[in-house]
Amino acid sequence: MKKIEKKDIWLFGAHVAVWAAVLFALPLATFLSTRDVTSIWPSILVAWGQFQSSIVVYFVNFYLLGPYLFFKRRNWWFVLCNLVLILGLNSGFFMFYFNRHNNPYIHAMNSHMWIGVFSGFLIFFVLNCVMAAIAIAIRHFIRIRQIKQQLKEEKAKNTEAELAWLKNQINPHFLFNTLNNISSLTQIDSDAAQDAIAQLSDLLRYAMYETNKKMVPIDGEISFMRNFIDLMKLRCNEKAVINSEFNIHNPQLEVAPLLFISLIENAFKHGISSNRPSSIDIHLEELPDRLVFTCDNTNYPKNDTDRSGSGIGLENTRRRLELVYHGRYEWEQNITPDNIYHVRITLFP
Repeated sequence: MKKIEKKDIWLFGAHVAVWAAVLFALPLATFLSTRDVTSIWPSILVAWGQFQSSIVVYFVNFYLLGPYLFFKRRNWWFVLCNLVLILGLNSGFFMFYFNRHNNPYIHAMNSHMWIGVFSGFLIFFVLNCVMAAIAIAIRHFIRIRQIKQQLKEEKAKNTEAELAWLKNQINPHFLFNTLNNISSLTQIDSDAAQDAIAQLSDLLRYAMYETNKKMVPIDGEISFMRNFIDLMKLRCNEKAVINSEFNIHNPQLEVAPLLFISLIENAFKHGISSNRPSSIDIHLEELPDRLVFTCDNTNYPKNDTDRSGSGIGLENTRRRLELVYHGRYEWEQNITPDNIYHVRITLFP
């Protein structure tokens, strides 16, 4: 059985208030026209006699027949129950008609009077059918709104879960590549490797404890990117030229955490060659109405056997942009004629 919530009580109260206004409309109009207080109670009785069957039909359809029959596609049962309900509420007419032989006053009624009686019954019957339809229509409208709200909430939950999954994908991906760099460094300079481990510890501390929010201040992201770039430089030879520039005026400007790291990883993976000149240019600039991140690197694509270039980080970045900045970002990606891989992300906070 469904638990009664506060909104259900408010909805029932609204229905009662509307029907109370309908019932008291006639007495109020009578009082305003006659200024006779004694006419109010008889007017209330008349209004109740006119609308009592409609009120019952409305509430029964709204709270019982609609949810348990109509919306469960038990259409024949729905129609049958409504017919029994409406005819039962108008049983006074049948008692009046079938007992006409025992009532001397009815013998005085002519055919025109009987037409009036049948017309009155037909009007009440149609009015009750209309009330049933109105109840179902209102219930359907409320049901659609509830379904849309539930879908919206489910979509938000799924989005949050997907974002959490994508961030969890980023952290191991980043850790895997950085440990490879330190592993290579230990064979060349153990002291530098120890410094790199300390630097990696700072990076992991930020990635694990400072990025649990949907948005973080950009100054923390910049510090993370600077340290990450310095750590990645340890693996580069003298033929590689690495440039990075961060022009941010508002250090509290918020951005999605670890959003650009995959692009920087991608630049080092595909932009550095062991025997050819290489270059990486990373720029992050705050403009009056946007934030622009640009990464250009020489293009040395990996072969099919090198799974480090599988592109998981790049795909995750695009998916996170769509989830967090939907309709508020621009993505530009191409390879220039001089074989420079270019990526630009423009965010509109």
